[in-house]
Amino acid sequence: MQENKETSTSELFYPSDEIIQNANIKEYDSLYQYSIENREKFWEEQAESLEWYKKWDQVLDSSNKPFYKWFVGAETNIIHNAIDRHLKTWRKNKLAIIWEGEPGDVKTYSYHGLNREVCKFANVLKSMGVKKGDIVTIYMPQIPELVIAMLAVVKIGAAHSVVYGGFSSESLASRIQDAKSKVLITADGGWRRGKITDLKKIANEAMSRSATIQSCITVRRTSQEVYMESGRDYWYHDLANHPVASNKCETEVMSSEDMLFILYTSGTTGKPKGLVHTHGGYSLYTSVTHKYIFDIKDDDRWWCAADPGWITGHSYLVYGPLINGTTIMMYEGAPNYPYPNRWWQIIEKYGVTVLYTSPTAIRGLMRFGEQWPERHDLSSLRLLGSVGEPINPEAWKWYHKVIGKEKCPIMDTWWQTETGGAMLSPLPITPLKPGSATKPFFGNELAVVDEAGNEVKPNEEGKLVIKAPWPGMARTILGDDQRYVDTYWNDYKAQGWYKAGDSAKVDQDGYFWVIGRIDDVIKVSGYRLGTAEIESALVSHPAISEAAAIGLPHELKGNAIHTYVILRNGFVGSEKLESELKEHVASEMGKFALPEKINFVEQLPKTRSGKIMRRVLKARALGQDEGDTSTLEE
Repeated sequence: MQENKETSTSELFYPSDEIIQNANIKEYDSLYQYSIENREKFWEEQAESLEWYKKWDQVLDSSNKPFYKWFVGAETNIIHNAIDRHLKTWRKNKLAIIWEGEPGDVKTYSYHGLNREVCKFANVLKSMGVKKGDIVTIYMPQIPELVIAMLAVVKIGAAHSVVYGGFSSESLASRIQDAKSKVLITADGGWRRGKITDLKKIANEAMSRSATIQSCITVRRTSQEVYMESGRDYWYHDLANHPVASNKCETEVMSSEDMLFILYTSGTTGKPKGLVHTHGGYSLYTSVTHKYIFDIKDDDRWWCAADPGWITGHSYLVYGPLINGTTIMMYEGAPNYPYPNRWWQIIEKYGVTVLYTSPTAIRGLMRFGEQWPERHDLSSLRLLGSVGEPINPEAWKWYHKVIGKEKCPIMDTWWQTETGGAMLSPLPITPLKPGSATKPFFGNELAVVDEAGNEVKPNEEGKLVIKAPWPGMARTILGDDQRYVDTYWNDYKAQGWYKAGDSAKVDQDGYFWVIGRIDDVIKVSGYRLGTAEIESALVSHPAISEAAAIGLPHELKGNAIHTYVILRNGFVGSEKLESELKEHVASEMGKFALPEKINFVEQLPKTRSGKIMRRVLKARALGQDEGDTSTLEE
């Protein structure tokens, strides 16, 4: 297969001298080498940046692989590092959260103010009978009370299961049942594109199917009429004004390996997996990756535009930034409501310094052209980030030029719900290649291997594996240790490697290029083609804003490429444009990548975190059952 143009070394974007001089980490290679050769010592040294009630007896316990334990014997609580310790310093009066609702309402919380709210909510939960080790399900819009509820649950030693506020009642019910939650926290509704989402109604339907729920706490957001069942449903504002809701509450002392939260991720088959994360290792991993990758400074205004219902929101909207004492920006609504400049308006208004978002959001805003961002002063930005899927070079360059004004390095991060934090990522000092997640973060060894576990040649495609444990790793799947082993550890059992389920390649400079899920690879006439590569080729055409590629059975080729494209404003689908696009893909990638069919569509099926669900497109094209679509966006 000819070398993909995107992996050539010709196009490198170097950081400015100013970025390099001010970076928290000024050299990568020698520190990376040290972190691999002295892995436990490296993480032990990093752990000194946190406060612990009691230090560990052992950094890493590998006695029961793959059920690794980190900082064994240590006592901590993530809330101590995220809130309590800041109250003893000048950060007490620093802004912790700046929040803007879609209708334009604004709330702010200092670390002192956030602590008061968390303590009140924690005392309310205690009065509802929530105890250490319980799992509380949270189903809310992106409002400050969602973050406050998460922190309150954890403060008293319980664990949270946040279910994204766009899931259906069936999905919510199945997650409540799996977690055996007795308490649900929700809201009357939320705002999205000028409309109210009926969260309480969905929550009521879910509770009617969930025998375990005893109490439901509802936060008032929209003031719409909702059904409240006597003896089960309580308004949070009523409870918060009750004498039980004191604004002082002790933080529960937890073991390093105690459960912090579970987060469900959908498998390609079967019921969603409840991944278990723990206090000690996760606290360390999220805070260290956040600080070094995004070069966090005390005067930063950090905006991770992910919903807290996803792992990106957990790690880089809530926990990592709070542990680092950062000021967090939160926004409730859609990026293009009421106009496509809403995000750029927010950056200008609040002086956001770092923006971390998904390629889907970038491509969606790119559709509306440069005139919207150019109306705003985006000069406060000094760093950009990308997460969720590989970013195609066309979107990368637009983001870099139009949003970053060619001065903001883009931290293109690869990681998963299972990893807890970024595994592959540049640092601000790293020379960048558009579309590459560059190199492993400190302490992490990753490789691209074949079925037998042999490393493949440079620029050859293979399976991405993680060769050694890391502190942020999920410990198991709730109630199903065997599924955890089977899903992640069995393929390379002999080597003891974690299978990421993604295909990737490493170029001659040691830069990683993640291609997509292993089931997002199309084999055409013996060529293995990543859907991301084909989609990038299509999106590099001026008519296309988004694309999805799938393989459908073909008599001669084994598979043929079928694509689905969304056109930019001002373009109309036609046979002429279809043949032009086919030729464009062929010239970008080679004749072997010529699509069989290009379908012009208005939208693509996506998960609520913005990933295109190619298997749904494939099932539709073949007239088959679409399978589990609980993560599908409305």
